[in-house]
Amino acid sequence: MASTRRLAAILAADVAGYSRLMGVDEEGTLERLRTHRRQLIDPKIAEHRGRIVKTTGDGLPVEFPSVVDAVRCAAEVQRGVLDREPDLPDERRIRWRIGINLGDVIAEDGDIFGDGVNVAARLEALAEPGGICVSGTVRDHIRGKLPYPLEDRGEQSIKNIALPVRVYALRPETIAELPAMGLPVAVSYRRSATRLAIAAGMAAVLAISVGAWWLWPATKPASTPAVADATSMAQPLTAPRLSIVVLPFANLSSDPEQQYFADGITEDVTTDLSRIADSFVISRNTAFTYRNKPVDTKQIGRELGVRYVLEGSVRRSGNKVRVNAQLIDAETDAHLWAEQFDGDIGDLFALQNEITSRIAITLNVELSRREAARPTDNPDALDYLLRARAQYWKGPNRDEVLRTLSLYEQALAFDPHSVEAQSQVANNLAVRAGQGWSNTPAADFQRAEKLIGEALAASPRDWLAHYAKGAVLRWQGRCEEAILELETAFELNPNWLNSLDQLAWCKLMTGSIDAAIPLEEQALRLSPHDPAIGNFYGRLGLAHLLQLRIDEAIVSFERGRSASPANPLRRAELAAAYGLKGESERAAAELAEARRLVSDDRFLSIARVKAAGTIGGPGYWGVPKVRALFEATYFAGLRKAGMPEE
Repeated sequence: MASTRRLAAILAADVAGYSRLMGVDEEGTLERLRTHRRQLIDPKIAEHRGRIVKTTGDGLPVEFPSVVDAVRCAAEVQRGVLDREPDLPDERRIRWRIGINLGDVIAEDGDIFGDGVNVAARLEALAEPGGICVSGTVRDHIRGKLPYPLEDRGEQSIKNIALPVRVYALRPETIAELPAMGLPVAVSYRRSATRLAIAAGMAAVLAISVGAWWLWPATKPASTPAVADATSMAQPLTAPRLSIVVLPFANLSSDPEQQYFADGITEDVTTDLSRIADSFVISRNTAFTYRNKPVDTKQIGRELGVRYVLEGSVRRSGNKVRVNAQLIDAETDAHLWAEQFDGDIGDLFALQNEITSRIAITLNVELSRREAARPTDNPDALDYLLRARAQYWKGPNRDEVLRTLSLYEQALAFDPHSVEAQSQVANNLAVRAGQGWSNTPAADFQRAEKLIGEALAASPRDWLAHYAKGAVLRWQGRCEEAILELETAFELNPNWLNSLDQLAWCKLMTGSIDAAIPLEEQALRLSPHDPAIGNFYGRLGLAHLLQLRIDEAIVSFERGRSASPANPLRRAELAAAYGLKGESERAAAELAEARRLVSDDRFLSIARVKAAGTIGGPGYWGVPKVRALFEATYFAGLRKAGMPEE
């Protein structure tokens, strides 16, 4: 039979301490295990439309068409097991460990294979006896749909899986608090023997049927006629939000030996996209099975259960290389985005890194915006996260920041353990407090610090948590401390260019002005259409202004103004630069526009500008050396533009 691919929820279960239990009482353990299966586990699997793939002694892989059904089934099974065998000591009682993953699988002759299955098995090994571990993808798809509180175990390195997997746990203590399931309670082996003797005829029939089921070959699926229609997988899962497959980039060069470069781009883009929070990215191995085949994006979307398809090509000519990429909606076959990247192959590895980063950075924004725009009547935590991400890029002014904060607060209310929600609420609280937009700045900073502590305790290597901690520190005027956090954030996720931008800010404010310039230039090169590009130009312009490179500063400030015409800071910066240049009319016009756009009165006088401060919060203008440079350039220019002292 030909193999097929599909998206599936995979549950992997095994008995904790199986070898020990068999060593103590082999026949009794087998009988109790069969009773567990017959009275509790198999009925629950059938109830939730699961399909037992095969049995392997103490192991049990099960496939579900719904990840919600898989998790609900696991929780109900684990809760039901607690009420069984009450007369046996704890060390003799059967306890299961369960792992659940959502992934693409290869189905063949009733069996399933692939990374999706392997991850489920590894998650099961991480679970406590009586507990459940699920992948981050599973957790994202059940948020707002199931009432189970999951504990964030952070990213875990899993054997034979290239990338770390985010793990969440439903602990035995939590499962014990769930309501009882009302299923038959098995008695101990000694007591059941008496009952079996009374009903010998029935026992014989059961023994024959159970024995035939238990000894079914491991390579064959268990037969469950009653649920055959439900478990045929004819109805595919709804494609997850932010789900995408990166098809192998085509090599259009005349030299077939250049295929390695196209493959490298494909693999690196796949890896970079998997870093996007809540994304579901089809593995490289599955994607490469579509190489050199006619592309039908709708069919690929159905087969793999994804909403988006990224395809592209690589053409090399002499020392030049051109990469084209396009994003396609798998439901409608509509082309959503396309871009062309050109480069020199003098440093091929650096070029490959730059191209893949630029694609990933752009798609992070593009996918978040598109998913946030999808209508929904029942928003959950992920809906609010997607809306907040899209809102985040709309601008740094007061109203936009407060809207972003509100959306992240709603996401946090749905999921109090969301590291992204904790980090971004903390980040935006710090912005609100640092910009003077809060009536309770001290309380905002205190709550922000608490949320960051919780996020980093749950996930010490989360890049967004480190970025948010850096943001909180810099808004408190602690830029030297913020530098380490921002460097860590950028190291963990080189595609989050806000880390690079804020790192440049902190370098500048602590006196390392020359070090700030290449950081902003790198951000501009990696994301020439970034929503925050106006800020990148603004910081670059300030670095030039403070060193009296007025012409270079004006070029950067004008580009920043073009990118962010509604940002009053870009207007004030230009006013200062024009003032120093002696272009008083242009300086006065930009100052007037800054005053019109700003939401407060900070640009009415030099004293108020100084009181408002910069990225370090009210009154902060860097270390003494940098404050002196601001006085000699920025404030001197604003005075020449017509700004009074008081």
